Amino acid sequence: MPAVGQSVPRKDAWDKVTGKTQYVDDLSAPGLLYAATVRSPVAYGKLHGLDTAAAAAFPGVVRILTAKDIPGRNINPLVLDDQVFLAETEVRYWGEPIALVVAETSEAAYAAAELVKADITPMTPVLSIRDALKLDAPRLYKGDNVFSSYTIKRGDAAAAFAKAAKIYEREYETPYQEHAYLETNGMMAIPGAEDQMTVYGSMQCPFYVHDAVSQILGLPRNKVRIVQTATGGGFGGKEDFPSVVAGQAALAARVLGRPVKLIFKREEDIIASSKRHPSLVRMKVGVDRDGKLVAADITYYIDAGAYATLSPIVLWRGTVHALGPYVCDHVLIRSYAMATNKVPCGAYRGFGSPQVIFASESLIDEIAADLQIDPVELRRRNGLTLGAKTVTGQTIDQSCGLSETIDKATAAAEWAKKWKPPTARTGKVRPGIGISTIYYGVGLGAGGKHLDRAGASMTIMKDGTVFCAVGNTEMGQGARTVLSQIAADALGAPYEMVNVIEADTAYVPDSGPTVASRTTFMSGNALVAAGRELKGRLLPVIAEKLGATSPDEVDLVDGFGIRKSEPAGTKIPYLDLVKEMYQRRLLPSSFGWYVAPNTEFDKETGQGDAYFVYSWCTNVAEVEVDTETGEVRVVRITSAHDMGRAINPQQVEGQIEGGTLQGMGYCTMEEIRHDAQGKLLNNAFATYILPTMEDVPELRPIIVEHPYSEGPYGAKGFGEVPLMGIAPAIANAVYNATGRRIRILPIKPEKLV
Repeated sequence: MPAVGQSVPRKDAWDKVTGKTQYVDDLSAPGLLYAATVRSPVAYGKLHGLDTAAAAAFPGVVRILTAKDIPGRNINPLVLDDQVFLAETEVRYWGEPIALVVAETSEAAYAAAELVKADITPMTPVLSIRDALKLDAPRLYKGDNVFSSYTIKRGDAAAAFAKAAKIYEREYETPYQEHAYLETNGMMAIPGAEDQMTVYGSMQCPFYVHDAVSQILGLPRNKVRIVQTATGGGFGGKEDFPSVVAGQAALAARVLGRPVKLIFKREEDIIASSKRHPSLVRMKVGVDRDGKLVAADITYYIDAGAYATLSPIVLWRGTVHALGPYVCDHVLIRSYAMATNKVPCGAYRGFGSPQVIFASESLIDEIAADLQIDPVELRRRNGLTLGAKTVTGQTIDQSCGLSETIDKATAAAEWAKKWKPPTARTGKVRPGIGISTIYYGVGLGAGGKHLDRAGASMTIMKDGTVFCAVGNTEMGQGARTVLSQIAADALGAPYEMVNVIEADTAYVPDSGPTVASRTTFMSGNALVAAGRELKGRLLPVIAEKLGATSPDEVDLVDGFGIRKSEPAGTKIPYLDLVKEMYQRRLLPSSFGWYVAPNTEFDKETGQGDAYFVYSWCTNVAEVEVDTETGEVRVVRITSAHDMGRAINPQQVEGQIEGGTLQGMGYCTMEEIRHDAQGKLLNNAFATYILPTMEDVPELRPIIVEHPYSEGPYGAKGFGEVPLMGIAPAIANAVYNATGRRIRILPIKPEKLV
């Protein structure tokens, strides 16, 4: 195809590398004010009031706002509708917002915010999953501190365990992970005539923000417009949390009748924004004498933090993926999202899956080591194939490239040559090689199918350029480029003439969130529908001009109208067709709407078609471990991915490389620490350690294509998958080098030594 499958240049590349791109903090407006947030100094307590006298008297301060100033509802609308925009009578985590200081300058707002004193009676906080589970723990949510829970039952696990040749029981833990996007959270709210409110900002989910601003202001939705500005990274961290920031900025703008900008400093962003959930995973797996899985009993806990936010949905995805891409007829999986007095956790690339994947892929390796089976062979024996059923009883009926990813990744990494048991490793610095295999349900699945729809509009301008609007966002992943490629081929116009703009709630209806690796699939299919409708108006013109008897005999491809039977014959340039379209007054616009394929999930048993299709991946990590210092150097990572169809191969490789580094950081160095009172201790890049260019290993991305019949030109979702299986691959490689099994991330030198 002319555009799809080609590594065309990114639409936004030139402006970003030359510094022309305008982010929200680059924007301004006449009469602009600046807001800063006053935050709770304790993790849990009763809020009696605020002393704002000193702050109000600070030069440049215009107003101090509290929950009492909110004209609408003080609830951010998400799954359980429990998180407040500003605390009223209780604070539930250190750093929770309790007031806003609005001033003429950002410096004045921040300085005055430090002067606000809160009258709070501290209470004993709950600071871990294990604490939340205690019978005498303070009750933060209902009677058991459980925001949400799920169960998957398949077969008879208890009976199957009784027949297993061997049973393995292990416990694994994973930490917080900070998104560390380059651009911090920020919003600018501008009040307009007739009570209208427009909010510009950095975000992933404009329609979530739309709901939130409408709710806090008490305005009908046709009075609220949300415009996504260029967004400097998200990774899930700008899914739910920007709704809070936007709501606060819009509140100040509404009350004061002037534009208000609220931009977070890095330290504040780390304190306040959502994180990847810490987890505790208890695995019990039984196998037969050949290592085939016969029974599994898994309990999965996540630390949700002070409010549920997206935790019920994060938990659901993790539950479905808890055993990994393996066949097992007898399964019991139970999962729980626990309330604690820490920053609320939310979406992060992988969305509840990396935690359980670390556990399940570590345990598969432990089983292989005990049975003295090559870890690759054990995965081949148990892996899902066409016709096999998942733990939810779903039959894999197409687009299953797991086996091919295993073959290609291990071949490229020379697994057969390099793998040997840990007992054969000697020397001060020892090499090791490890593997992980994963699958990933594309889209929101049965747990969120009511949101799984997308719209797109397409208009041919008088000069032939094509204007497209979609409801999903570009946050650095290359969505505008990929969607422009799909739109170009669906219409038949040259890629260079197609542009997809940033999301704007005024242009398209609610198209769900930009999460779950759904953008290419959902917005891509909506653009295909819009493009084909618009092309359908041009085909009769082409047929007439080329003397064809029917529009079915002609096509519009890569900027030329052609006869299908004579591709090398007479062609009509696209621009000539556009002129003809306008002369004949044909409608130059179309709209596409796509609803995801049906999914089902029985809440009682956890059985059903949880997702409409799955993406597949195999990672091979190679490390060197200094046995005296415990230092781990990741030398090489080979990753083979089946994403259905690579719309833009170069961008696919870039996603693999970026996701791999995030997964490496998660495994080897990243963690958030709290003190005994719940204060977050390392809220800066000086203390929250991230991989740098010095840590980058050799990266080998491999593209595997098993097209999906319902995808746009065969594509499935892909963006989250590169991160998800990196941690267990590295952990397995560390074990292979040292014989030491680390079950609590991150793998730091002191744990090995």
